[in-house]
Amino acid sequence: MEIFTISPASAKPLWILGIVCLVLILLLVAFTFLAYSSRNSKIELMDDHIKIVGDFWGRKILLSRLHTSKAKIINLNIDTQYLPKRRTLGTGLPGYASGWFRLQNKEKALLYLTKRDKVVYIPTHDDFSLLLSLENPNEFIESIRKHQN
Repeated sequence: MEIFTISPASAKPLWILGIVCLVLILLLVAFTFLAYSSRNSKIELMDDHIKIVGDFWGRKILLSRLHTSKAKIINLNIDTQYLPKRRTLGTGLPGYASGWFRLQNKEKALLYLTKRDKVVYIPTHDDFSLLLSLENPNEFIESIRKHQN
């Protein structure tokens, strides 16, 4: 019996396999971060701004940019004009929506929604609104109004 070896492949398949593995690892890290953020997002109220601490869409918003006089608590099961219609740049999972969305009323909004029955709605001077699911929505609205005065 005679044995003939096949010429070894170039390193190209190994590079492609390495890139695929790297992308999969990055996706796993991103999904883990999203899972953590969906349970641990918060709003930090400072003297002159709020800071949304969450997943990729968190940011600082100056209190002076909020229309706190128009802030209200809504129920998305009833106030359907505020329902997210189209995600433009955000995360949409069952029971968790965050990021930039267009609402049914065509308004642009930054969302952090987990529950839909007690949602804080705050329009801003920057052509978007905030929709936030908070544990104590009344206290939050009172606090931002106090800090703004």
